[in-house]
Amino acid sequence: MADETGLVRGEDGRRRCRWGGSTPDYVPYHDREWGRPMVDDFRLFEKICLEGFQSGLSWLTILRKRENFRRAFAGFDYHEVARFKEKDVGRLLADAGIVRHRGKLESTINNAARAVALEREAGSLAAYFWGFEPDPKTRPKTLDLATLRGMATTPESVALSKDLKKRGWTFVGPTTVYAFMQAMGLVNDHLDGCFCRKGVEAERAAFRRPL
Repeated sequence: MADETGLVRGEDGRRRCRWGGSTPDYVPYHDREWGRPMVDDFRLFEKICLEGFQSGLSWLTILRKRENFRRAFAGFDYHEVARFKEKDVGRLLADAGIVRHRGKLESTINNAARAVALEREAGSLAAYFWGFEPDPKTRPKTLDLATLRGMATTPESVALSKDLKKRGWTFVGPTTVYAFMQAMGLVNDHLDGCFCRKGVEAERAAFRRPL
C-alpha cells in the first residue's frame, strides 16, 4: 500500500517507488533496469524512440509491447532502421503487436538516420547523451515525491531536447527526454526510501562515463 512518501511496500517486504510496485509488470523493470546507467547505443536509441511512442499512452502499454517493437525495428539497430523504406512503414502499420501510429513510426526511421550521423560525429550515442548528464551539485539533496513532481523537465533535458531537434530528431520534447534520462541512469530518480536508490547510486559512482 502506498504512503505519502510515494513509496509502496511489496509482497517481498521491500519499499519501492509507487509506480514500480503498482503492477507485477513494473517490478522487474523498476528493480533491474530503471535508473541504472546504460552505455549500449542500441538500448539508448531504443529507449528514446519508445519514450516517443509513449506520448499520449502509459509506459506500461509500451513495456508490454517492447519485445514486439524490438522485432519490428531490427533490435533498434539504427543502422538498419535508417534503411527502412515506405514498404517497411506499411509492414509496421500492419503489425498489431506495436503502436501503429504513422507519425511515430516515421519518426523512428528518421531518428535512426539522425543517430547514424550523430554516431559519426560524437563517436557513439552514449558519448553524446552522457554529455548532458547534470552536474551532481545541481541535483536535489532530498528526493521526495513533491520534489520529483516538480521535475518533469530540467535545464539539461531542455538543452538536450533543443539540440536533438536542431539535428532533425522528432518526438523528443523536454519531458520525453527527461523520462529517457531517468530510465537510462543519467539521473537517479528513485525516491529516498526506495530500496533501489542506494544500489543505483553505487552503480553510477562506479560507472565509467563514455568519452
